[in-house]
Amino acid sequence: MDGGREPAQVYGSMQIELAWTIIPTLIVVVLFLATARVIHAIQDAPEPAGALDVIAIGHQYWWEFRYPKLGIVTANELHIPVSVSGHPTPTFLQLLSVDTDHSFWVPQLAGKTDLIPNHPNRMWMDPQRTGVFLGQCAQYCGTQHAKMLLRVSVDGPEDFASWVHVQQKLAVEDAGAIAGRRVFERNACMNCHAVGGTPANGRFGPDLTHLMSRATIAAGAAENNHDNLRLWIQKPSAIKPGSLMPAMKLSDADLNAVVSYMETLR
Repeated sequence: MDGGREPAQVYGSMQIELAWTIIPTLIVVVLFLATARVIHAIQDAPEPAGALDVIAIGHQYWWEFRYPKLGIVTANELHIPVSVSGHPTPTFLQLLSVDTDHSFWVPQLAGKTDLIPNHPNRMWMDPQRTGVFLGQCAQYCGTQHAKMLLRVSVDGPEDFASWVHVQQKLAVEDAGAIAGRRVFERNACMNCHAVGGTPANGRFGPDLTHLMSRATIAAGAAENNHDNLRLWIQKPSAIKPGSLMPAMKLSDADLNAVVSYMETLR
């Protein structure tokens, strides 16, 4: 080979230039159409006749869940039925916010969807297995954003029916809790919280009708047991600094009475 000679020079090829322009363009178009089809199928999916409707409302800093067709109101712990093959039971959620931007995110069940004031949003979940799945607010919403947690219990058909049955009944208070109910009603508690079958119908805080049926308090920040419940009522900032729930400054006798009353709400 003559080292002094250069190979033949090619200064342009219309065929090659058309190929590397048209082929990537076609790939992008195909991917765009496929993505648009999937997004449309997910976001605009028709609601099946057997679907469960839930309204999820974001508050600073807790979750409110309303089941309009079942007459159930609860907080922070969402119960939905498993969707088995042959009998799909998806859950459709309408997402609302009463104050600032929030974001509903349960990674194992669905993607992140925002809750924006005066702008209703929606999403749906179609879980294929039972269990408890953890999530939280994924949009910074204030000082307690990190502790605005939620739990989704995916129940089998019988367990979900049993949960619905319990939630639809009014809590039966123990006769020994009458003193605690009186303390609850004469303080500011009833201005923020609701308890079915009583004059308490506040909407600013969680509905407490079946408080003790929940595994956690303070939007998942603490286990729902006697000591934590007492501390939460006595000094909310000890569990959740920055919480909007005020310290009620009750006497020990009144505090013990209110805790006893709360523990009857099952």
